[in-house]
Amino acid sequence: MAELPSKVHLTLHPIYLNIRGPSVYKDDNQRTWLHFVLRTGGVLQVRLLQKDITNEHIALTIRPRTLSSMPSWWSLQLGSRYLDSMGQFWRIVHHIKEDGVEEMLLELINNS
Repeated sequence: MAELPSKVHLTLHPIYLNIRGPSVYKDDNQRTWLHFVLRTGGVLQVRLLQKDITNEHIALTIRPRTLSSMPSWWSLQLGSRYLDSMGQFWRIVHHIKEDGVEEMLLELINNS
């Protein structure tokens, strides 16, 4: 019989994430996260997957254009949203761990 996927909702979020490469952030526990930008119906979202990436791999993939288009950091505020380096707030849509892979989905809060 096949094992069912295990999905756990997490409530302890990284305190901060700093950009380390074009698609890589590093958190306060020195874990690396890959990011993917999503735009759904005009809403900007960023999907972050926690993956172990070596510093050598990060150094080989730095592209200044990509580094300037994403926030250089995110900082957890009040436990439920992030403030980025551009002064924008992002809500945590979900933070889960499924089949051993941690995923966090952030959504830009419209300031209008």
